[in-house]
Amino acid sequence: MTFRDALAEAARRVVTEAFRVREDAASAEEVERMVGGLQEAVVSLWEGQDPGELPRTALSRRLLGLLRGRFLEAVVAQGEAGGPESDLLTAMLAFQRVEEGLEPTWDTRFTDRMSGPDGLELVVEVAHDLRSPLTSILFLAETLLRGRSGPVTPLQERQLGLVYSAAFGLSSVASDVVELVRGRDRIADLEPMPFSIADIMESVRDIVRPIAEEKGLEVKLVPPANPFRVGHPVALNRVLLNLITNALKFTDQGHVELSVVERPGGAVEFSVRDTGRGIPLQAMDLLFEPFRRRQREREYAFSGSGLGLSICRKLVEAMGGELLVETTQGQGTRFHFSLDLPAPTFGSPLLEQAPITG
Repeated sequence: MTFRDALAEAARRVVTEAFRVREDAASAEEVERMVGGLQEAVVSLWEGQDPGELPRTALSRRLLGLLRGRFLEAVVAQGEAGGPESDLLTAMLAFQRVEEGLEPTWDTRFTDRMSGPDGLELVVEVAHDLRSPLTSILFLAETLLRGRSGPVTPLQERQLGLVYSAAFGLSSVASDVVELVRGRDRIADLEPMPFSIADIMESVRDIVRPIAEEKGLEVKLVPPANPFRVGHPVALNRVLLNLITNALKFTDQGHVELSVVERPGGAVEFSVRDTGRGIPLQAMDLLFEPFRRRQREREYAFSGSGLGLSICRKLVEAMGGELLVETTQGQGTRFHFSLDLPAPTFGSPLLEQAPITG
């Protein structure tokens, strides 16, 4: 038996023992195909030829390790019949070069990390790292835009508005990623607290005002008669901010209105209505799907990744409501949902735990 025979025998043994690595493979056929490719690569390098492109996967690296081990076992078993030592050294050098060719590149290592158990946490960490500098950009842009650091020319005002809008868009995407991963669970862990709906509405309007002014749009507020409620103000703020930002994005003339109305039975209905172009029928089926792709330029999409409305629906459901939509082509769109938000009882433990705030 020659060293080449030993390699062929080793390949047959690895394929037979494929159950040991099957959890990483789609099928036994895939294992057999990959082992054959690795065997051919070793032979090619053995003969001083280029083995071609090698699969940089965890499975291929495990199979190569098994193949090398079985090859050495076969060589030891055949004793002196295997040929001169120079052939064995050449074979081991070929194995080494194949192993080097299977080493993952940086993008493969990143893919492995992303597909691992901590992949989502890595995404959240990146999103958090993005939000901090973007928040600073937003603050500085608004400070300059309001003339708090000195007068600005009309051109500078427009440029600062564009800077604010771009930074706000990036910050929203980062927040959407965090909410997509953690939003529902985080709400479930929080106790309801007293807050002011009116304060939330005014806070949201203040945030989006530069975007609205840049497009010449008005943001109207219709607060409820009794704004003091008990619920989850952070999640509610996130939903309303997302919906109003979206409405401004797809409205070129007119206004965006945020209204809150008390309904019979104690429910509170939140509504965001715009005077935009409306949502095409073909976009309605996938409206709440994350990571959707636009088929054509300027086609309706809440965000480039489609995260925004998925986040809104997820948060509304976590608060006990359902996000609904009504749209008319050329006239506008209305997103609305109702939540059971009881009025706080003065002197109750809830009021002692937290102040009324937006």
